Amino acid sequence: MSRFLHPKYAALEAYTPGEQPRDRRYVKLNTNESPYPPSPEVTAALSQTDVEELRLYSDPEGKALKEKLAWYYGCRAENVFLSNGSDEILNFAFMAFGAAGAVFPKPTYSFYPVFAQLHGVDYREIPLKADFSLDVERLCGTGRFTVLANPNAPTGLAVGLDSIRKILDSNPEQVVLVDEAYVDFGAESAAELIGQYPNLLVVMTYSKSRSMAGARLGFALGDPALIADLERLKYSTNPYNVNRLTLKLGAAAVDSALYFVENAKRIIATRERTAGALREMGFTFPASQANFLFLSRKNLPGEVLYQKLKARGVLVRHFSDPSLADYNRVSIGTDEEMGIFLRETRAILEEEGLL
Repeated sequence: MSRFLHPKYAALEAYTPGEQPRDRRYVKLNTNESPYPPSPEVTAALSQTDVEELRLYSDPEGKALKEKLAWYYGCRAENVFLSNGSDEILNFAFMAFGAAGAVFPKPTYSFYPVFAQLHGVDYREIPLKADFSLDVERLCGTGRFTVLANPNAPTGLAVGLDSIRKILDSNPEQVVLVDEAYVDFGAESAAELIGQYPNLLVVMTYSKSRSMAGARLGFALGDPALIADLERLKYSTNPYNVNRLTLKLGAAAVDSALYFVENAKRIIATRERTAGALREMGFTFPASQANFLFLSRKNLPGEVLYQKLKARGVLVRHFSDPSLADYNRVSIGTDEEMGIFLRETRAILEEEGLL
């Protein structure tokens, strides 16, 4: 770092994205992207006029997309906030709602402590139970801004709406943010609770089930007052935060909702087939409701499996946290990609004398 960096950022432990090596062609199962392209409607949405109009600023309100998302989720446009990826919403939320401190599970999405540190938010981490399930009771009544990934990452486990309601009811003076990046792969969405709880903020993304990670588009649903808080921060930092092309592509994706819903079903089916094959090889993992599996195997260190798969052209995600060292997170790709992963994994087990 340079000598010019503000001292308060010197000790910041930045988020580490999944690796993106370019040295060879990999089966890429490390960043939870969709294995399928966006819908045909998204692909066909842009015209030469749209490209020419890049000389113009985008609509800072994103009105057309807000209205489509409001229609899809059964709320109003004033309940919708648009962002440059869902991480931007998380960033704004820690800024806006973290004055009394924050609380979130551990392990979970590793960006949460980064945002807390970035904004000087005192945070408390609540360990998951031994089976990786959420300790709902300890998240209740904390008097803090509460952040909950549902399904959780990297475990893939989800809780039902009864648990979400319990946390909301116990913490009425603080915002409860439910991060639903993976909700379309089998979990219940808290979006239906919008209008019942003024302290609920539901965060979603186009990066997973909607196959648009490269477009950088996220959105939040919540009480109009909470949305206005986020808008205040947006207009104070980057009012044109979503570009013209992404706004149009995002609207086309809503119009073709059946496509991404069907793709999510395909991914779920592939996940379950992969899980069955891995169990036969001796792997264990939580019952994922996301587009990944969080797996481990007795007598096979997570780092060893990760490195050997990488050498064979398959990327999975390994975490440096000692408490997660036995595990790897494996994104669900196409049936063909998962077939390669399973074949190479079996070969590694045989090489290690474990089959």
